Amino acid sequence: MKQIALIGSPNSGKSLLFNRLTGLNQKVANFPGITVDMASGQSQHHSDWRFIDFPGVYSLTALSGEEQAAINGFTALLERGELDLVVAIVDATRLDKGLGFALQALALCQRHQVPMLIAANMVDVLQRHQLTIDCAGLSSALAIPVVPLSARSGAGLAELDDSCRQQLSGQPLPQTPAVGGLIGGDEQGHWRAQQLAEQFGPKGDLLIVSQTRIDRLFLHSWFGGALFFAIMYLFFQSIFTWAAPVMDAVEGAIGWLAERVTPLFPAGVAQDFVHDALFGGIGAFLVFVPQIFVLTVVVGILEDSGYLARAAVICHRPLRLFGLTGKSFIPMLSGVACAIPGIYAARTIESPLRRRLTYMAIPLMPCSARLPVYALLIAAFIPAHSLFGGLLGWQGLAMFAIYLFGIVAALLVTALVSRRSDSSAQDLPFVLEMPPYRLPSWRPLLRSAWQRSAQFVTKAGQIIFMVTVVVWLLGYFPNYGSSLADSWLGQLGHFIEPVFAPLGLDWQYGVAILTSFLAREVFVGTLGALYGIAAQGDEFVGLADRVATSGLPLGSGIALLVLFAIALQCISTLAVLRRESGSWRLPVQLFVAYGLLAYLLAWLAFQLTALVGG
Repeated sequence: MKQIALIGSPNSGKSLLFNRLTGLNQKVANFPGITVDMASGQSQHHSDWRFIDFPGVYSLTALSGEEQAAINGFTALLERGELDLVVAIVDATRLDKGLGFALQALALCQRHQVPMLIAANMVDVLQRHQLTIDCAGLSSALAIPVVPLSARSGAGLAELDDSCRQQLSGQPLPQTPAVGGLIGGDEQGHWRAQQLAEQFGPKGDLLIVSQTRIDRLFLHSWFGGALFFAIMYLFFQSIFTWAAPVMDAVEGAIGWLAERVTPLFPAGVAQDFVHDALFGGIGAFLVFVPQIFVLTVVVGILEDSGYLARAAVICHRPLRLFGLTGKSFIPMLSGVACAIPGIYAARTIESPLRRRLTYMAIPLMPCSARLPVYALLIAAFIPAHSLFGGLLGWQGLAMFAIYLFGIVAALLVTALVSRRSDSSAQDLPFVLEMPPYRLPSWRPLLRSAWQRSAQFVTKAGQIIFMVTVVVWLLGYFPNYGSSLADSWLGQLGHFIEPVFAPLGLDWQYGVAILTSFLAREVFVGTLGALYGIAAQGDEFVGLADRVATSGLPLGSGIALLVLFAIALQCISTLAVLRRESGSWRLPVQLFVAYGLLAYLLAWLAFQLTALVGG
């Protein structure tokens, strides 16, 4: 098996090229820190080729722990003779930025006699501005192939394949005087890269000037902040607006299937199980999958466009007030999709205190597992009215408010802890290269969103199915569903009911909350199964409609939203926190502290709502 390393600076399009070459849908983002670990994948066209995607670095002289880990991994594989070819990806629009590291890597490859070539990516951007680079001249100067390509469009991939095949033929790598002695010399390498870029790179500064003009707006201290706030609001508004028609269609399809599939089973236990547990429990969860898909698509649009790197810069100064830095923004943003990759991404934060504070903030970020619960409760309690021709919707505002509540809670927690901690250690400067603005590549974006949604459904569906079956069995027996309150589950629910009564919740909600500590989204499936048992013989009704007509007061609905926004209800997150922090101390502390805080704030929300007449 031939092993081919893909190396390059951040935002050079390296991971997107890796996806093109292997067909894998690894996360591609426009800011450093996304690819924390090496990824590998077999070539789509050569069964004996394996590509290895290394994290992006700027130089062989590391600026951070993440870069040092990547450099150590790359040099170790070179020294052990485990690499057969190195492909250095450079951004053709900013040739001088990527050539410095490429020249250092070339000197290292010459030392270990490993062939190398350069892939000049993003030539499509140059073409749109009537600019070109002299790849033939650069290739002649360095005595290695230089292949122009576009990882986004796929142009030039055939030529890259041919060059890889030629380089793997076993020909010795010629010594290039142009790169002699560059392995440890950043200054010399930068000077030589500047020379080569001026000689063979694109002429003109139209592209750079246009990017700078746009950034004067997006990075403005006041206008940029207001624009960021507006974009985030539209982000949450879209979760309801775009997904609503599909959600209605999915709910209708599940009801249609329930009415036709259920009679196919023998009357009694089997028929009740299919109707109440499968369609009532799991079906209730599937209704909210379109919102998870929309969430993933919108995050992908912000990533691919290059905006999120700007958002990290905008948030750097405000985050400093709460004990965090702009580098914490990237893991926290990952936590909006799922806390686990966010916790992994926090490895890149050098300061132990900032890293610990980021660990504490991530579980409070509004992850996708909370989304089905939020969507259910908001749909049940908030009317679907809109303002200004549909631009503003009450449900979208409610979703924005609860997401903002979780983020503010995370910042207040980190601020409190940082004030009580020894923060005398000096932080490294926050350095972030601004990627170019570009339109999203829709096909890989939608495919990635589809696969992430499918993975979420598969992972959550297994837990929901098991919990739903157990809940249904305990709620159905021993009286075969004739009285849910007298079932085994009813007896357990009445036992724990005093705990949740101060929140205005009955025992059914108490049971659903209890099961949600396995995973938050289980709450929806459990509640669906319970309502299904209680409504035996009735036609299929959407879970949001059942909650809306159950008599649950508005204050209890708000209390539930607050409870789920704060409580750490995810076993997987606790396990990952334990592995990353090195002990059970931090995850246990967060589990207990966030649980108590969630209950207290939920009780306050219930009391305040009742006080104002809710």
